[in-house]
Amino acid sequence: MAATQGGPEGLPDDRAMDFVLGFPTAVAPEYRNRSNLATSPPLFVLRVPAASYESVVDRVVGALRASLYDNGKLVPYAHLPAEDDSALLSESAGIQVGTGAPEHMTPDRYPHFLVMRDLVSYIRENPAAWREGSQARNLRIHASEQRAKRGGVLGFTRMEGPDLGGLPGFLVGISWLSFVQRMPKWLWARWTSRKVVRGWLGAEPVAGGGKKLFRVMDNAGAVWGAQLKNDPNHEEALQELDRLLLRALLEDLRSPAVGRILPGRRRRTARPVLLVEVPPPGAPGALAAERFLRSLHRARATARPPGPLVVAVGRPSEALLEELGDPTELTFAQASLKLGGNDAAPVLVSFSQEAVAAPGLDLRKVDPRTFKVNRMVPTGIVACVTVLALAAAGLVIRQITAPAEDHTCVGGTESVAESARDTPIPVDSKGWYDAAVKEIGEQNVRAERAAAQGRTVRTVVAFVSSVPTDENETRFDGTIPELRGIAMWQRKLLDDAVSNDSAVRLRVEVRPTGRAFKNAVPEARKLVTEVRGESHEKAYERVVGVLAYAQSRDETRAALQVLGAAKIPTIGTTATADEMLAGSASLSYWPFTPANSTEARIEADFASQENIVAEPGSEASCSAARRALVIESSADLYSRSLADKFRADFPGTSQVFNFNQVGDFEPAPPTGATSVSSADELARQLCKALKAEPESVVYWSARARDFTAFIEAMDTRGTCISDDITVLGGNELTNVAQTGAFNNKDWLRLYYSAHRLPATDPRVSDKTRQFVDAYNAFVQRTTKGADPWIQDGHSAVSYDAFHVLSQAVDQARLRDESVSRESVLVALGGGVTFNGATGYVSYDQGNNAPPADKTLVLLRQLADRPEAVVVCGAYKQGASSRAEGPPCAP
Repeated sequence: MAATQGGPEGLPDDRAMDFVLGFPTAVAPEYRNRSNLATSPPLFVLRVPAASYESVVDRVVGALRASLYDNGKLVPYAHLPAEDDSALLSESAGIQVGTGAPEHMTPDRYPHFLVMRDLVSYIRENPAAWREGSQARNLRIHASEQRAKRGGVLGFTRMEGPDLGGLPGFLVGISWLSFVQRMPKWLWARWTSRKVVRGWLGAEPVAGGGKKLFRVMDNAGAVWGAQLKNDPNHEEALQELDRLLLRALLEDLRSPAVGRILPGRRRRTARPVLLVEVPPPGAPGALAAERFLRSLHRARATARPPGPLVVAVGRPSEALLEELGDPTELTFAQASLKLGGNDAAPVLVSFSQEAVAAPGLDLRKVDPRTFKVNRMVPTGIVACVTVLALAAAGLVIRQITAPAEDHTCVGGTESVAESARDTPIPVDSKGWYDAAVKEIGEQNVRAERAAAQGRTVRTVVAFVSSVPTDENETRFDGTIPELRGIAMWQRKLLDDAVSNDSAVRLRVEVRPTGRAFKNAVPEARKLVTEVRGESHEKAYERVVGVLAYAQSRDETRAALQVLGAAKIPTIGTTATADEMLAGSASLSYWPFTPANSTEARIEADFASQENIVAEPGSEASCSAARRALVIESSADLYSRSLADKFRADFPGTSQVFNFNQVGDFEPAPPTGATSVSSADELARQLCKALKAEPESVVYWSARARDFTAFIEAMDTRGTCISDDITVLGGNELTNVAQTGAFNNKDWLRLYYSAHRLPATDPRVSDKTRQFVDAYNAFVQRTTKGADPWIQDGHSAVSYDAFHVLSQAVDQARLRDESVSRESVLVALGGGVTFNGATGYVSYDQGNNAPPADKTLVLLRQLADRPEAVVVCGAYKQGASSRAEGPPCAP
């Protein structure tokens, strides 16, 4: 658009000089600085005066467009003017960005957006189709046919077969239909489904743990179709469709990553731009524009960088600004500082009436580097030269040496940052904690009503750490997902008990024990005192067991001694130290997760036998670790236990760093260990060790909070991150790894242990899928915002641990109507077996060791998308570590 004829031109000068200078640079920096494009800038909302809305919007958008256009687009951009309220601006954005842009500039393909657009179009055009049943097959056929119409890889499937008569014609026709037309489309649909679901859709709430694209869209389409059938402009349905389209587009605009040597990466020389006009509330197109901005705000919660620069110009409603987080109004000078920054809170800037009445500023045109040939040309040349060179080298090497070893990197070559969000997933510490506790409280009321009706009800105590006080503490603590798992099993137990007269309904008392469980012993003693006098209590208040603890610490080990001496049945959650079972604890404590001795053996074998350490100077070649740099905290029971057992099992050499930020080094660390209290000093010494012996793995057994401090210190120091660094850690790191906290750490390759398979893994059991579906529904029902722990195992562990205790209580009632704690201990000693959310659970009779061959997986963290690289134990009935071989087999 151009400015209104005869009026002032250019961007209104509200002290906007810095913004005018920074905008073209943020869109297309100098080629040598193209790494600046690795970020996702915030949404910029430029608010214009209401009295001159139309003319000023034309003027501002015209000034911005002039910077991006010179007889054709200079960079990929979309201009989204006000349209009718039923329009999906995300669709317009994808179409415009993908057309008319300079050739051979990244991004140049839109596979995620195009297939999602085809599926959304089918839903909008056929809202009544689901009345006839599932549309998964029709969605697949429609998407593949639309792909074939666009030509390319499936274009040949639209060709008609030879016209022959008789039996030969019949056979040729069948073969043509099957192998030329249908099979390629089926293979394309299968490949696309896997790519989209594994790439981003699987982590979206709408997927509900589903693994197949067309089935996911079929389930969602059934709901949206019903809404659109009744009202073609149903706002909730249009909002969800618009968000999915935009999320798919963001995925296409993100890939590939910026920089390094691959042609596709080197050709990301400009940032896509989206210019959105926002009419005043009630004006035509206002709903569509605000719907798009809401979609953007929600989609960016899970999208990974880099992202487009989005500028909205107009009159946003107060309701929209509230949904965007009530952004603080900034000046243009302040806003210009955020042009090349990372995805943060939206930026709101207002033009004054005085500025729009005066002449404005012209923006210089962006000047990105362009390329004359398709990126496949240099790729093909390099590939051919590489093949010829390798072939020639192979002929020589074959004569003088044995075949080359395999140096393929386990889990791929990507670092955490290459597929990461730019910022951690926001968390609502108190709100999420309170939501889980509230759910438990509501179930307790149900149980007490049942007790008043004569049903058997008893109480379980859940000892947890204190309420997280801020976002960082929440990321370092597994309390919230653990409480969610407990609440979920309690709800299922009470639901099932409606039709099961023999089931014992259970209340749950959640008892905080302080930060890092520092009050675990006093709280345990308090419970012992209470149960000794419980004969005077109501029957449903009688405690039949305890769920505890989530961490192995000296305090929790001592608390288990107290509970064991009182013979209170206790089921562990994620505490893994072997030492937790010592002394009196062995009388009443049943751990649930594999012990540190098992985990350390598997991790030591994995590190020493598998290619996980990037070879110096190479990103695509890896080798097994010859040396381990072990980071432990000797003052922490879990850390020193896991570190000691890993060093004993690791066949190579090791060097120990005893890291404690408060300077507590008692008990004494191993002989020869270096004690460090500063993250900066640890980074310095570790860099020195890595330079001396690059083929080393960093084995982390300290806590997640200390790990984050160390990672930031390494990144800030930057003296040894030119080559990727491999870190292998325990389950403690799941608390923070999956929240997207390690943004921009493109040197970090992270492996860590977990206690259930990711929902997207093909080996996952039906029970795990059912749990993930229930978990997603629980989170959607009780909280708001993206969930950082969708693939975390803490909730599944507490869910199954509560299942163990409730099953033992039910078995105890069969022989003891009073359901005493002694009878529960007898039932536990008799063995408990079931298929659970974490895999197959089987406690041996007369043995309170962890469940036999319990599931343990090693994950490769790719931002918020972990991938299982080692799967050990009975993740489903019939699976066995012995059959799985190294490193799982003892």
